Amino acid sequence: MAMKPIYAAGLDAGSRKTRMVICVLEQGRLRFLGASSVDSEGWLKGKIADQKAVSASIQAALGEAESRAGVSVGSAVVGMGGNAVRGANGRGVVEWGQLREIEQRDVNRVVDRASRVALQEDRMVLQLFSQDFVVDDYPGHRDPRKMLASRLEINVHLVTSSVQEHNSLVGAVNAAHLEVEETVFEALASCYAAVLPENRREGIAVVDIGAQSTELVVYYGDSMHLASTVRVCGDHFTRDLAQGLCLTFEEADLVKIEFGCAVSKDTPENFLIELPGPDARRPRAEKYLTVNRILEARAEELFRYVRSELARVGMDRALIGGVFLTGGGARLPGLCDTAEEVLQ
Repeated sequence: MAMKPIYAAGLDAGSRKTRMVICVLEQGRLRFLGASSVDSEGWLKGKIADQKAVSASIQAALGEAESRAGVSVGSAVVGMGGNAVRGANGRGVVEWGQLREIEQRDVNRVVDRASRVALQEDRMVLQLFSQDFVVDDYPGHRDPRKMLASRLEINVHLVTSSVQEHNSLVGAVNAAHLEVEETVFEALASCYAAVLPENRREGIAVVDIGAQSTELVVYYGDSMHLASTVRVCGDHFTRDLAQGLCLTFEEADLVKIEFGCAVSKDTPENFLIELPGPDARRPRAEKYLTVNRILEARAEELFRYVRSELARVGMDRALIGGVFLTGGGARLPGLCDTAEEVLQ
């Protein structure tokens, strides 16, 4: 009798694009079946402003992905990001008063204690990541099971989310006739997609630059040390061009995609590009250097914020594995060069 196939689906309901991928689990490996990408509606500044519009975008992405994969799925793992997500360190302690072997139930108890933190109103724990275990005041243990101890502690990094934003996203997915298996921090998903496990051990940061939000995660060893959001995102680059060049947002976005670069030092002074004028029949000329200087200034600001976040957890000089840029905003030419210059 043939076994029923196990399908795995992932959904990224972004503010600019809604994407979905469908795979099937075969012999312990995932085999790609199909994917989709549709324009997103209903988002404002990284938050859901119109749940019905977001649900319609998810339904369109689901239909397209199912059509390409040739299968139907009823559930998916859903990514969540934006300013509603934050990171914080936590700790859990369990004592049993006598020396004995640490069992799995003890590990479960101390993790449960660490997850029961006092959060602000409208906050919930989205994900919990263990950093290390402290066995009878001796830190640095990854797996304390079968060790002899009378006290066990755990240091964790908690990724928390707004309950309201989380419920709005889950509600939009459910309205698209899709069940949510799990919600994960989008920058964490980007980290697993872009960085090999052996590279994460050397100390790395992943900057996921989206249209309306930018997320940051930092790994050192096998543990997460920081999950954060940065206030500069892809749309800030576009708005700067729109204001500096007197263009509409859509026109500025086209200029950014076609001509933009985050480095201005090698741009010729006399190179001109043609921009739309107030009257569509009268295009005007603008220096290519001006465009790149506007984008370079915003890129430098973005990575100054990233540097300050790294310094906050003492990781600004410890990332031997480097910094990885992901997301649609990372496609801007010259962004890696600016990041190297600012982050050293």
